[in-house]
Amino acid sequence: MSTNDAPSGVGDMDLIGGDVCMDFVNTAGDRAGPQLTERLHSYDDLVTWAERVELVGAERAARLRRVAAEQPVRAFQALEVARSLREAIHRVFTRVPAPHTDLEMLAHSAAAAGAARRLEPTADGGYAFVWPDDDALEQILWPIALTAADLLTSGDRGRVKECANDSCRWLFLDKSKNRSRKWCDMKECGNRAKARRFQARHRGL
Repeated sequence: MSTNDAPSGVGDMDLIGGDVCMDFVNTAGDRAGPQLTERLHSYDDLVTWAERVELVGAERAARLRRVAAEQPVRAFQALEVARSLREAIHRVFTRVPAPHTDLEMLAHSAAAAGAARRLEPTADGGYAFVWPDDDALEQILWPIALTAADLLTSGDRGRVKECANDSCRWLFLDKSKNRSRKWCDMKECGNRAKARRFQARHRGL
């Protein structure tokens, strides 16, 4: 699929996915059209998005940007991996059956993420998984891969839907009680659909 290099907008894009992996998939748009609208143009865009959804704090984000500036080839490679993982996650949730190569990529990414985590004691006497405090540029993808794999293997997999607006097709986790949600955002896509139906009815008069 060709790509439309539209302005990034990751710093203010709508976060309506209901899960971090869904919001990550939605960093690309216009999937039903001939060109994919890409919002991750650089590693800096990836860090900006990760900071926005609170996968990294300001201090770690600054360090990742510094490492990326010092190692641009590694930064570009990490961005390419991020885009590939994003598209694999989209396909495993929208195609039946899910493509085997995409399942393998997600499984490999989730396994690598799980291996990177550490168990450490907490202040209340318990234990918790934590991410290593290092300079790995791929670390932003670790929680995304784990949440995507967890969602895919959970009972909530059937709640993942595509926006009914054909020009949108963003993914979201339908958390409504009767699973009746159709739009990524009622104010945007829902109202546009209503307006199109109204105009179509009046054209038929």
